[in-house]
Amino acid sequence: MLSGETQIRVRYAETDRMGLLHHANYLVYFEQARTDLLRSLGATYREMEDQGFFLVITKVEVKYKAPAHYDDLLTIRTTVVRTTPVRLEHKYEVFLPDGKVCAEGSTTLACVDREGKLQAMPGWLSSAK
Repeated sequence: MLSGETQIRVRYAETDRMGLLHHANYLVYFEQARTDLLRSLGATYREMEDQGFFLVITKVEVKYKAPAHYDDLLTIRTTVVRTTPVRLEHKYEVFLPDGKVCAEGSTTLACVDREGKLQAMPGWLSSAK
């Protein structure tokens, strides 16, 4: 399975009044980690979109297990768990600096064209496992 790790430091603006990472920002972190994983294959979202391939989220799940705080350096492990000709599924594990898992998640992305119609992904991406 294709996987990679990204590190992100929790910024003050991403926290709530208690100094905890706001729950919505995990989705932003997932996107950054997913983008970094794609970049590790030698491609970028921009290049894919320029070629007419757009990946849209069709499903997202997050399980929160422990809080992350301002200035924590988090590690997000992203793994491609399933590919089809038109869909790509990832799982995410977010680790605190002490190695404890603070969140787990998953996303399903579908490949669409400029008009939003489902289309096959580029062959190199649909075979990325």
